[in-house]
Amino acid sequence: MSGARAPLLRSPPFPWVTSEVAAVSRRVAPSAAAPDPERADRLIAAVRAARVGGDFWRPPADPLPPGTLVLQATTEAEARHLLAEAGGGPHVVLCAPAGAKAWDLPVARILPDAIDPWSLLAPGIGLAVVSEEWRLIGRIAGADLIGDTPTPAALADALIGHVAYRDPFTGQAASAEEIVALLADWRAHLDANRAIGACAGMAWWKKARIAEFLWTGRDRPLAFASDGESGVPAAGRDALAVWPSRVTPDLIAEAEAARVPIVRVEDGFIRSVGLGANLLPPFSIVVDRGGLYYDPGLESDLEHLLRTAIIPSEMVERAGALAALIVKHGISKYGSAPPPPPAPRTRRTVLVIGQVEDDLSVKKAGGDVAGNLGLLRRARAAEPDAYLLFKPHPDVDAGHRVGAIPDADALGLADEVVRAEATPSLLARVDAVHVLTSLVGFEALLRGLETHVHGSPFYAGWGLTRDHGPPLPRRTRRRTLGELAAATLILYPRYLDPVTRLPCPPEVLLARFAAGWKPRPSAVVLFRRWQGRIFKLFGRATS
Repeated sequence: MSGARAPLLRSPPFPWVTSEVAAVSRRVAPSAAAPDPERADRLIAAVRAARVGGDFWRPPADPLPPGTLVLQATTEAEARHLLAEAGGGPHVVLCAPAGAKAWDLPVARILPDAIDPWSLLAPGIGLAVVSEEWRLIGRIAGADLIGDTPTPAALADALIGHVAYRDPFTGQAASAEEIVALLADWRAHLDANRAIGACAGMAWWKKARIAEFLWTGRDRPLAFASDGESGVPAAGRDALAVWPSRVTPDLIAEAEAARVPIVRVEDGFIRSVGLGANLLPPFSIVVDRGGLYYDPGLESDLEHLLRTAIIPSEMVERAGALAALIVKHGISKYGSAPPPPPAPRTRRTVLVIGQVEDDLSVKKAGGDVAGNLGLLRRARAAEPDAYLLFKPHPDVDAGHRVGAIPDADALGLADEVVRAEATPSLLARVDAVHVLTSLVGFEALLRGLETHVHGSPFYAGWGLTRDHGPPLPRRTRRRTLGELAAATLILYPRYLDPVTRLPCPPEVLLARFAAGWKPRPSAVVLFRRWQGRIFKLFGRATS
C-alpha cells in the first residue's frame, strides 16, 4: 500500500503475510473534534525518532551532505517544473521512476523512487516534491520544503485525524502511539537485516522461517547457499548469516579472507513448542554480529549489552512482567506446562540438568566438565546431603542427540531420574539448580532459585549465580535480575507471532504459548519423532 491515499503510518508488505492480516491502519471519516495539539506534537516527535511512515522499509540511500536539493517526481514535466521552482544548484538529487536518465536534466544523481524517504530527508536538505506523503515526511523530518509546507493541523490530521489503527496480533483497536512503537520495532529489525546478503548452513526445514526473520524489505528473496556451497560469493559486499553448528572453519576463513562479515544465527530463548531436533522451526532466534551468546571466547552482542548498556527502568519493569508471565504459565525453551502447587519438602532438593554433549554451547562454554556424568559428579560433591533429581536433555532422551547416561549410572549419583515431568514443573519444587551451560539456569534465576553454574553460560559472571566454572574476566559489571532479563528477553532476540507470522514483541509470543497454541505436526515432524524412537532403541542418535 503506497501513495497519498494510504495512511501515512502503515505496515510493510511482508511477502508471506496477506495485507489484511498485517494491516495496522485504515482511513475513516474525519472526527468532528480536532486532534489534541499536544498529543499530536508528542506523536510527531515519536514518528521523527522512529523514522516510520511512508515506505520506510524501502532500500535506503547513502546520507546526503547538507545543502543538497532533493526532487521527487513521476514525470519529466513534473521534474522540470520542480527544478525551475527550486532554482537548481550543483547538488541536486532526483528521485524518479526507471527511465529518468533519458530526461537529460541538470542533476548530480538520479535515484529510484522506490526508496526510503527517511534516508534522504533531514534538516539542511532542500525538498521539492509532487507527493503529498513525501511532503508530510519532509516536514516531520525537518527538511527545508520548497513550496507548500504542511501545517501542524495537517500533520495531526494525517496521523490521527481520519485514521483508525489496529493491533495486527489481536485485531482490536490500537492507539497511534502503540502503532508507532510497533513500526519502530519492525524498522529496527529491517535495518539490522539490510547488511545481510546471503545465508549458509541453514537446515532445509528452517529456511522459510529464517527468510521471514531476515527479510530486508527488498523485493528479491534472500539467497541461501545449497549444501556444499559456501555462500561467500552470494553475499557479495554484504554479510553472510550462518548457523554456526552447520558451517566449517574453512567457510569462516574464506569469508574472512574475502572480508565478508559473519553474522551468527541461533535459536532464541523462547523458541517454540516442541524440539528443534524434531524439525519444528523456531519462533524466536538471535542474530549476533559479535559472536554468539553461548561462546565466551568472543564477546557476543548480548554480553556487550550486559557489559555496557544503560537499561532504562521502564524496560526493566517490562522484563519483570515478562518473567512473571513465564513463571506463571510455566513457559520454557521447550514448551509450557503450568507448575503444580509445590509439594512439601523435608530435605533440600536439587535439580541437575543434562545437556547434549556435542552441542556447541557445551564445547565452547563447558570448561573441563566431563559430560553429563561429570556434571552429576560435581553436583553430588557440592550437595552431599541433598535429594538430587537428574533430568536428561529432551533431544537426547528422544534419541536425536549425544549424551545419554544409563539409568544405573545416573542413579549411582542422583536419587531420581525424571523424564516425563516438564522443566517448569520441576523448577517449582526444587531449592536449587546445577547446570553446565543450559538455559534452564536462566529460567531458574527468573524463578528466584539458587543457581549453580559449572560452565560459562551468558548469565554467569554478573553477580547472580554461584559460579564454579572458568573465570570470565570481561564480565566485571554487576547486573540486577531485571536488567539481565531485559537484555536477554527484549533487547537481544527476535520473535515471530505463530498465528499471524508477523515480527512481534515477546509479550505476543508468550501470550500465544500461555493460551495453549501448539503447532500442527507435519508429516516430516511425525517421521522425525518415529525415527528418534527407533534409533533410541538401538542406542544411536539421529544427529
